[in-house]
Amino acid sequence: MTKLTFRNAQEGDLDKIVGMLADDPLGMKRERYEKPLPESYHQAFHAISSDPNNELVVACMDNEVVGVFQMTFTPYITHQGGWRATIEGVRTSSAVRGKGVGTQMFEWAIHRAKERGCHVVQLTTDKKREDALRFYERLGFHATHEGMKLKL
Repeated sequence: MTKLTFRNAQEGDLDKIVGMLADDPLGMKRERYEKPLPESYHQAFHAISSDPNNELVVACMDNEVVGVFQMTFTPYITHQGGWRATIEGVRTSSAVRGKGVGTQMFEWAIHRAKERGCHVVQLTTDKKREDALRFYERLGFHATHEGMKLKL
């Protein structure tokens, strides 16, 4: 497996990012991968990139974007005022799935969370993503809480 490089996403990466988000059974139901991309993706990109507690990170193999995830760093009053890192929107290119890209992405993300002084890394994944659940468990994540959402 080629060692990946990581960087903050640039607006020019949005087409590849949205393409990866839409390239799975759940993502294709909620994303709009069309050209030009809907303006909402550009607005979200600007909101994320202007927030010092949000990072949209791409994983690159030979300068080609092959993975993406968003990290949000949140201060909490609980846990003695500790910080948490939340990882969401994780995707790898279908061309590299099963080749260790996801593992390298999470190793990098966990290191980044430590750099930012976080005491925990948390994530959510759809219960229908059984392969993802097994992957996260192999990385040491535990389902310690029951997550709930309210669609608005």
